[in-house]
Amino acid sequence: MNSPKSVGLPFVSVIVPCFNEEHHIGKFLDSVFAQTNLPGGYEVIVADGRSTDDSLAILNRFANRESRLRIIDNPERTVSFGLNRAVRAAMGSVIARMDVHSEYANDYLSECLAALEKSGADNVGGPARTKAVGYWQRANAAAYQSRFSVGGARFHDPSYEGFVDTVTYGCWYKQRLLDLGLFDESLVRNQDDELNLRTVLRGGRIWQTPRIRSWYSPRSSVTKLFRQYYQYGYWKVRVINKHRRVASFRHLVPAAALSGALVMLVAGYWWRPALIALGAFAVTYFGLSIVAALRAGLRSRDWILIPSLPLVFATYHFSYSLGFLRALTDSIWGRRARSSVTQLSR
Repeated sequence: MNSPKSVGLPFVSVIVPCFNEEHHIGKFLDSVFAQTNLPGGYEVIVADGRSTDDSLAILNRFANRESRLRIIDNPERTVSFGLNRAVRAAMGSVIARMDVHSEYANDYLSECLAALEKSGADNVGGPARTKAVGYWQRANAAAYQSRFSVGGARFHDPSYEGFVDTVTYGCWYKQRLLDLGLFDESLVRNQDDELNLRTVLRGGRIWQTPRIRSWYSPRSSVTKLFRQYYQYGYWKVRVINKHRRVASFRHLVPAAALSGALVMLVAGYWWRPALIALGAFAVTYFGLSIVAALRAGLRSRDWILIPSLPLVFATYHFSYSLGFLRALTDSIWGRRARSSVTQLSR
């Protein structure tokens, strides 16, 4: 069994949810076990949701040669349950949440520890950076870094350092995480954002620094991106319902725009000016998406992506809005969260 190697130095427990990640888990573990400058030591706890592919076999092979890896069962399968099981099993005084679909700099954990000590914040993390291969993954990554598709959240700014409302993944002192009540197990998505909102509402602070470096792998197709952001939109409403407030008004903009367009479309059946207004809205949106595509292409220096970016922007906006509005109707009619919008590993 792992234990802190140096008395008085923080021992870090890395917590990771996993389900059917045979194509990513090996590369992820190589990245995690390359961490340096951690004299207090660290362990990696993977909560596997009873994977049906080769994920568990790969994990077991790593565990046979790496004593710092612990594999625990997550019979409920969803992320929140897995994370909470891992936190409760953790031996470290510091908890670092990591994701299988990301790669990490070899000083990621040491920079997390430095940020915790320097900032005095309840949660620390780095900005959202991406690493993509293949045409559609690169397009999704370029859109992910655009204010037009995801709003002005500071965690999308790779150079920003300071207090924020949310960060990528996160790192906490274990006791503080326990005091906050861990991750909300009723949420299939957005459990990280909800925990950060709860932190701020309770007077806590969240710190971002570009010195904490990781690279997220975006979805590899427009279809997968649609499913992802449909779920984000759906579960965002569950977070709003829980706290009776929004973390940021940018979360409401896509659904408000889609609702307005639908109202204009229906009203146009009786009142022709509504159709004119809808046409003006569509032309404006398309024009803005072209400008945003050009800016994203210039930023990424990947010119071939420009023609596809308006489609990717529309996928971000429409899927999120559709999920958001679906959740609103479920809430109005008192329906429980739908199984069609649940997810397992992420």
